[in-house]
Amino acid sequence: MAKFIWRSLVFSPAVLGAALVVSSAAIAAQTPAAKEVIQPQTVEALPELQPVALATAPETPTVSSIPGFSPTAEKSELEQKVVATEAPEQLAVAPSQEPATADSAQALGVETIEGTSVPVMPAADSKLAQTAPAGNTVGNNSVLEQINRYSQEGNNSQSQVTNVSQLSDVEPTDWAYEALRSLVERYGCIAGYPDGTYRGNRAMSRYEFAAGLNACLLQIEKLIAASTADFVTKEDLATLQRLIDEFGAELATLRTRVDNLEGRVTFLENHQFSTTTKLVGEAIFAITDEFSDREDTNTIFGDRVRLDFQTSFTGRDVLHTRLAAGNTTPFLSKLPPQPNDSFEGNQTFDLNPGNNNDIFLDWLAYEFPFGASKVYIAAAGGIHADYAPVLNPYFYDGDGGTAALSTFAQQSPIYRIGGGAGIGIRLGVGTAPILGPTSLSLGYLADNGNNPADKVGLFGGDYSALAQLNFTVSDRLGLAATYVHGYHNAGDGIFDLGGSPRSAEARAVTGTLGANDPTLATGTGARFPLVLARDTALITNSYGLEAALRLSDRFSLSGFVGKTDISAVENSTRGEVWYYGLGVAFPDLGKRGNILGIFAGVEPYLAGLEVQGSPVGIKNDLSYHLEGFYKYQLTDNISVTPGIIWITAPNQNNDNEDAVIGTLRTTFSF
Repeated sequence: MAKFIWRSLVFSPAVLGAALVVSSAAIAAQTPAAKEVIQPQTVEALPELQPVALATAPETPTVSSIPGFSPTAEKSELEQKVVATEAPEQLAVAPSQEPATADSAQALGVETIEGTSVPVMPAADSKLAQTAPAGNTVGNNSVLEQINRYSQEGNNSQSQVTNVSQLSDVEPTDWAYEALRSLVERYGCIAGYPDGTYRGNRAMSRYEFAAGLNACLLQIEKLIAASTADFVTKEDLATLQRLIDEFGAELATLRTRVDNLEGRVTFLENHQFSTTTKLVGEAIFAITDEFSDREDTNTIFGDRVRLDFQTSFTGRDVLHTRLAAGNTTPFLSKLPPQPNDSFEGNQTFDLNPGNNNDIFLDWLAYEFPFGASKVYIAAAGGIHADYAPVLNPYFYDGDGGTAALSTFAQQSPIYRIGGGAGIGIRLGVGTAPILGPTSLSLGYLADNGNNPADKVGLFGGDYSALAQLNFTVSDRLGLAATYVHGYHNAGDGIFDLGGSPRSAEARAVTGTLGANDPTLATGTGARFPLVLARDTALITNSYGLEAALRLSDRFSLSGFVGKTDISAVENSTRGEVWYYGLGVAFPDLGKRGNILGIFAGVEPYLAGLEVQGSPVGIKNDLSYHLEGFYKYQLTDNISVTPGIIWITAPNQNNDNEDAVIGTLRTTFSF
């Protein structure tokens, strides 16, 4: 009965995706989709709580009690100067947004070398930009969102200027020059940004204007208290009274919000886990089954959990200490591998350190900037995709639960060669003709760098060394050329993450059995001849090309092609392995955060074999990999992804029945 139900649901994601494509034309236009970051694993700056400029705003000043003062209806010179600092259309408009300054690499989504990369998301509506009615001091604004806003704006905190000439973007020909000069030199209540700019053309909200007004009022109060003769005129005081009356509600609301925010920040500081560490977690629930008569498999309900403790000591570095647990097993492979097994169709949640929900430390690495470069040091569980851009947007998420289902569709298999402990670095190397800004990634990872025994260790055992050039041709096109040299002891798979704790029992994570090691494809029923001694090591040289093209914010293409040359250390046996794939993604289909993805290709397969210089006939039927998934974003933290993986001629053998894997994945991110 379960088989019947599964078979009826096998193609439901495809039908759902087609229906959504047809109906998407009728959906009202939404905010442009976020630009996908092609390489998400970066040195992310941890948010820090910065002082708020108006954190201790006093009671709203008043001038009505000053002897000899009577308000006048005329607008004075000071009022004209205060109001002139902002164009009329800049008041009570959209929330503050800085002009985009990203270069073409950032626009494409490739992180730049000079700064920290984060996903490029549209600016959220500013909570302080919404005019609150009188008496509504807090409204429905989220305190945590305000904390994030202030912490982000804290990095651009303004500094006091004493002369208008200190503002590099203010010219004497500007229409508000005289007003700014008066406010700076006469009252000293105008601040500039740390880079020496004023940014007078950007939009501001009434709350932001109220904050600036409050700064001027405080300064004038000081001048009045100092009894500065003839410095403040009656016209000035009349202007101040009208401004106080006009922005009284905003000043009161802003003051209350800041007071409330300060209290919440104090509470968080007193109860936080750490001043340097934040937790990024993900939990996956998966119902999955494989439909074929190869073996009698059952529907399973599995899980995987990752808890990444991200620690920053400078605000620009990140120490990853990740714990992981899981209980799923790939459908097409066993331990130990059998002659007819295959590592094709592995799903990302199959990458877990054990099958009994035992908790392991599966990743320990430190990332930090060094001048214009970025350095990556892994003590355990490091892989090349951690520091080298894989150029596969919407399909790659670090083998998580929010993108492609399979390990093959996530990234080119060339990044799966080797792993463990070692170092990687990414640096800018200038601009190439036609190809645009260029970066170079270099890395070395050893499988068993902690083991001092023979044929292991940091340099004596399995290792892989990577070199990759990335080219940002335009803000919509990125290219990469990759080379990986590897050494593999007998019995170790080639595409196995270097025996990383990310994969249970160090099993390979993609490709056919023969592609990972021809010595494993022997015995009864084997399709590959016994051509290598069991105790011989393998040397691999791999070459790959990757590309990503964003045709629009709602349509993306990405793909890769690679070849791995295999040679035996003890004899002249040679082999070659090929792999390639192409993906089409439709982000934000039906709802912001949704992704419809279709991926097709060939997982690593043994394409040719030579012994003593003579070709050997092998069975190398192509095993095609077809995958479709639709991630539906239920909330900001929960997504549901139905999908199908179809493998033809598993283990590159037409005699094997096709494998169809159906999955319903639910991911909780926190």
